[in-house]
Amino acid sequence: MQPISTERTLITLVRTDDAEDLRTYYLRNTEHLAHWEPLRSQDYHSVDAWKDRARDFAGEALRGFAYRYVVRFKGSREIIAVANFTNVVRGAFLACHLGYSIDREVQGKNIMFEVLDTSIPHVFNTYGLHRVMANYIPENARSGALLARLGFEVEGRARDYLKINGEWRDHVLTARINDAR
Repeated sequence: MQPISTERTLITLVRTDDAEDLRTYYLRNTEHLAHWEPLRSQDYHSVDAWKDRARDFAGEALRGFAYRYVVRFKGSREIIAVANFTNVVRGAFLACHLGYSIDREVQGKNIMFEVLDTSIPHVFNTYGLHRVMANYIPENARSGALLARLGFEVEGRARDYLKINGEWRDHVLTARINDAR
């Protein structure tokens, strides 16, 4: 699959050879992402665990179960963000969940908007999906504003939706519909 290109970035499906770069991205951003992610086991960031995970992610894309992307600045090997379209459901639903994160050093520079504004239409058109759902913790105003700017509409609120950083957290539920279909 060809990379998705934006003004500043290249977005590619995770490949098995991305394992070490993914590991480096998550280790570099552990503290930054801790407020928004589940607790991780001590061996979560081992080299072998990331090799297995990257292989599994690549396989999910081949089977159409999930499409996990890494984002790099053009001309760089370093991962600066990830965008994951997971839990793909076919049939009458044609939907998935979106999750994303960005490196602490490049947040606030409109990069995540640039990436998602390009990758969401790509996912709609390439994989034939009708709905992308994205949920966020109410205190995460940045994610709420980003999703609204991308055309996601609030559809509700879920109590104790995900266990984040060791605590069950409420989430705002949003979705964007593929109006082109």
